[in-house]
Amino acid sequence: MTTIQLEKVTLADLPTLRKISIATFTDTFGAQNTPENLAAYLTAAYAPAKLQQELTEPASQFYFVYVDQQLAGYLKINHDAAQTEAKGGATLEVERIYILPAFKRHGLGRYLIKQAETSAQQLGKTAIWLGVWENNFAAQQFYAKLGFVRTGQHSFVMGTDPQTDFILTKQL
Repeated sequence: MTTIQLEKVTLADLPTLRKISIATFTDTFGAQNTPENLAAYLTAAYAPAKLQQELTEPASQFYFVYVDQQLAGYLKINHDAAQTEAKGGATLEVERIYILPAFKRHGLGRYLIKQAETSAQQLGKTAIWLGVWENNFAAQQFYAKLGFVRTGQHSFVMGTDPQTDFILTKQL
């Protein structure tokens, strides 16, 4: 039987968090972006100092997900002022669901969304939201199946390439 475990990420886990961030982001978006833009984004987004700042933000939480004791991915959630968009105090942002390639299509995305919903409810939030790239059709379909609806969009800059993320929201 497969066991799935969630573990809160700490500062001591920063090197592992950085490594898995780069691997999963590259796997998901590398083929659709130029090497230069991808490298610029990875260098800025996953710089150790930036990840340290994110890990020490009280209104953000990171959780590693393990399958049979193997690291499979992670979840990052933000609430209140830590959200990347000003959505107010009633919402929680799912900023990242990153799954390593070997563990995709095993139900971990659904599992991590459930964790985000539980965290939101414990914090008294009434909705969760996330951004998904306009060209990531598989992710859009996945989130729609979970009850998310498109409520807006925002810009996401990949190196020098401005792209569009759709904002998807789910009422709890």
